[in-house]
Amino acid sequence: MTLTQPSPSRRLFGTDGVRGRANEDPVTPELCVRLGAAVTVAARRSGAGPTPRIVLGRDTRVSGPMLAAALTAGVTAMGGTVLDGDELPTPGVAYLTRRLGAHAGVVISASHNPFSDNGIKVFGADGFKLSDALEAEIEALLGDGSLERERRQGAAIGGVQRVEDATGLCVAHLKQTFPRDLDLSGVRVAVDAAHGAAHRVAPAVFAELGAEVIPLGCRPDGTNINEACGALHPEQVRDAVLTKGANVGVALDGDADRVILVDERGEIVDGDVVMALYATRLLRQDALPHRTVVATVMSNLGLELALSAAGGRLLRTGVGDRYVVEEMQRGGYRFGGEQSGHLIFLEHATTGDGVLAALQVLAILVREGRPLSELRRVMERLPQLLKNVTLPERRPLAELPGLARGIADVERRLRDRGRLLVRWSGTEPKLRVMAEGPDPAELEQICDHLIELARRDLGAGA
Repeated sequence: MTLTQPSPSRRLFGTDGVRGRANEDPVTPELCVRLGAAVTVAARRSGAGPTPRIVLGRDTRVSGPMLAAALTAGVTAMGGTVLDGDELPTPGVAYLTRRLGAHAGVVISASHNPFSDNGIKVFGADGFKLSDALEAEIEALLGDGSLERERRQGAAIGGVQRVEDATGLCVAHLKQTFPRDLDLSGVRVAVDAAHGAAHRVAPAVFAELGAEVIPLGCRPDGTNINEACGALHPEQVRDAVLTKGANVGVALDGDADRVILVDERGEIVDGDVVMALYATRLLRQDALPHRTVVATVMSNLGLELALSAAGGRLLRTGVGDRYVVEEMQRGGYRFGGEQSGHLIFLEHATTGDGVLAALQVLAILVREGRPLSELRRVMERLPQLLKNVTLPERRPLAELPGLARGIADVERRLRDRGRLLVRWSGTEPKLRVMAEGPDPAELEQICDHLIELARRDLGAGA
């Protein structure tokens, strides 16, 4: 199958906010001043009153305080009040936005990217990421000249309030998502916070629930976020699990909105396995709305088969957790996520939360008294191969005749025994070809063949 990513009329916001190299366009203090102003004006126009309240949080990057100061200047110049949470996970900012009755939440983070990058994500008053339409409205405010007319003077200039014990509020919220009749006594958990936003929150949550915690990646210095650690590099937590006899390893990314788990044998447990594990329990209890899990086109066919065997179904969206959440809201679904570890439990949170997801898996482990290596067998993964190629230009797939014919041929060949996904990267002329099926050698041949066809269509040669 093929699927193109939604293409809203926005230039600044990508699929996960604004992102780029810190102190280079577009992630500059100058842009942040104007973006803070635009978010405040948009909130006021939507009924927030004269002094919108904006929660502000950030990860541990060295550029974070600089950008936070600029965003604060923009908010207060428009008469808004900044509720400063300092270093907080992305899901923590979403939670506090609702908890504190704020009108918007802003996170300064580049998630899993290296420390030299940074970015801005915006949440609405309901704690959900802004829709494409609202992001387009904010972009329009940046360019239509109205911000200059909205500046406040004198006593109408806004201010800053520190959120007292923001970390404690987030820890308390996460603990409440764990079943009250259980605790983590006797469970040893290796927790890798990627030297990122959850370096205080994550170890505290597991420890306060009774676990013995082995902390890793909890000493940020501004430049080591995601460096050879966390969800992108689970080798560190895997080594700790094996050498220190942990029951589970928990590897978060820089802003802690996703997680990769490691079982007691050192095997990786990704988002697909977590979705299969959690959803099959809900299906047994007839507690999964519409008996449906929402995931992206990147999720393994094994997840779909596991859900089907349990009497459920998988509904797929385009790549990006925001599209998963939007579909969940549209269809009344309550659980979904991505293979990469973004897991959304709408009963507890409005966005992906790595610590929350780990807690739900640990609850199953404790309640059933079985190791994660056994629980993970709920799904059998089909071989999956993804290849990327950078090409001279990015054109609609329908305008590449050789590739289009090749895709049709492969889809006929695979039929019900596999899947094909061909799509462009959301930000660059990079073609992504993903094939899935029982024969790894066949998948290799399929991907190489389609990439060659794309090269020919675009005159790129071999």
